[in-house]
Amino acid sequence: MSHAFASLLLALQSVGASPLPSPAPPSPPPACASAAHAGFDFWVGEWDVFATGTSSKVATSHIERVATGCAIRETWMPLSGGGGTSITLLNHRSGRWEQVWIGGDGKRVDFSGGVTGGAMILAGYWDKVGPNGEDQLIRMTYTALADGSVRQFGEASGDHGTTWQPSFDFTYRPTKDASQ
Repeated sequence: MSHAFASLLLALQSVGASPLPSPAPPSPPPACASAAHAGFDFWVGEWDVFATGTSSKVATSHIERVATGCAIRETWMPLSGGGGTSITLLNHRSGRWEQVWIGGDGKRVDFSGGVTGGAMILAGYWDKVGPNGEDQLIRMTYTALADGSVRQFGEASGDHGTTWQPSFDFTYRPTKDASQ
């Protein structure tokens, strides 16, 4: 550094001036931008929903990140009957994924779980959905498929998870209009 520049720096420092502005501190990353928070991002999108293995469309579903990316909201719109919505989030205390489903019938179901083997698995008790009107433990496994679709496979247990029976099986396919 030149002698003249060094003298200028010393003069500025002696009067309390900073010769160069301090760089602004970096902005903190968004609160929910971690890899763990991205565990269910494969489900976000605009979907036509089919009974798996068929061309039988049963619903449309709009799934989006909300609350600055800290939650995922689904708006489920079946072709017949009532709809519903869910909010899914990674609980900051437990580290587990939680989903609250509210159906068009006013019933609420609380699910919890997490990512296992690349799939999201959530389970919770659903009121009066058993064959004789009893409550059942429902386990949903969401799997991203190679073609860009997502499979949601539901199983039900009337014995608190000792045995399971298939309950529903849906494939979420990207809505053709969403890709245009």
